[in-house]
Amino acid sequence: MKFKRVFLIVIDSVGVGEMPDADVFGDKGANTIGNLAKAVGGINLPVLKTFGYGNLTEILGVEPVIYPRANTTKMAELSNGKDTMTGHWELMGIKTEVPFKTFTDTGFPQDLIEEIEKITGRKVVGNKSASGTEILVELGEHQMKTGDLIVYTSADSVLQIAAHEEIIPLPELYDICEKVRKLTLVDKWRVGRIIARPYLGNPKDGFKRTTNRHDYALSPTSKTVLNILEESKFDVISVGKIRDIFNGSGITEHYGIKSNHDGMNQVIELTNKDFTGLCFTNLVDFDALYGHRRDSMGYKLAMEEFDRDLGRLLKYLKDDDLLMITADHGNDPTFKGTDHTREYVPLFIYAKNYNGKFLPERPTFADVGTTIADNFNLPGTGIGCSVLRILE
Repeated sequence: MKFKRVFLIVIDSVGVGEMPDADVFGDKGANTIGNLAKAVGGINLPVLKTFGYGNLTEILGVEPVIYPRANTTKMAELSNGKDTMTGHWELMGIKTEVPFKTFTDTGFPQDLIEEIEKITGRKVVGNKSASGTEILVELGEHQMKTGDLIVYTSADSVLQIAAHEEIIPLPELYDICEKVRKLTLVDKWRVGRIIARPYLGNPKDGFKRTTNRHDYALSPTSKTVLNILEESKFDVISVGKIRDIFNGSGITEHYGIKSNHDGMNQVIELTNKDFTGLCFTNLVDFDALYGHRRDSMGYKLAMEEFDRDLGRLLKYLKDDDLLMITADHGNDPTFKGTDHTREYVPLFIYAKNYNGKFLPERPTFADVGTTIADNFNLPGTGIGCSVLRILE
């Protein structure tokens, strides 16, 4: 074991340029960090600059460096897809051949809607791709008056069910979501996650989603590096939505977060925790609040906040800590539509006693999980190669 603790942070959706097959996904020209930096007139990322971020793609305001502070490269996605679960699962050693179903353009099939109404005894309204806040403006009052279920989706493989907590109590909403999860296990309706989206408020003062969200995900299709770590009695601590993405599989401890900044604060706090294993964090605001909403300025400010938080985190890392930072897909806020984009993702690997260098491009996200397994003298899943021995 080279490092006692590994801190893996996924900056959700922060891609670094189109992959060679981007045209197959309709994403030719996408470059999340590069295009958003141009759109806002430049971005200030002094810590990531020293990591060699500007060497991965052209980023206005982030110049290339000769000697990076981290071991730096970019990774291609081997799996067939560009969604959250596909990206995260590949990081931990699963290659997804058949992409998860999305219903962004059409809404859910009528036969599925009818089945949901049948098993819940409630009418469904909405059934389209929508912002979670905007659909409450549109249908929140209607839901309160009728008790109907607001069903909607997004660019991800999700079926979300919104209901006012005072109209449909949380236990009933969770039960509904569990039933819908079972319904959507068949291939024709198989979505990655069912999400309970409770809210409170009124038409006069506005509606607000509560913190009682609950995700019902598919379990990973095979063993992941998280399972391998857990079975070998190492700690696997999830921060943010990691637990939901893996449906709890392989997770030994979990911490929820309220924002990217809160997530980084929790990671910093966990540097004070005596554990041996992995702390796996997802920072979703980049994707959910700025990528899907095509908010380049918001994305810029969130990245600059992360850079400041990263600078703080580095001060707390110990000599036997390894930090890895990557992403799970792209979501170019300057691009057409509101979907994820098929892009390379960055990989920064930092340790206090490493000088850093530029590594060869990695052919799969799974190199991350394999490297983590190798650090703890464990086998990977058979996908990906460890880079542990070529780090400086």
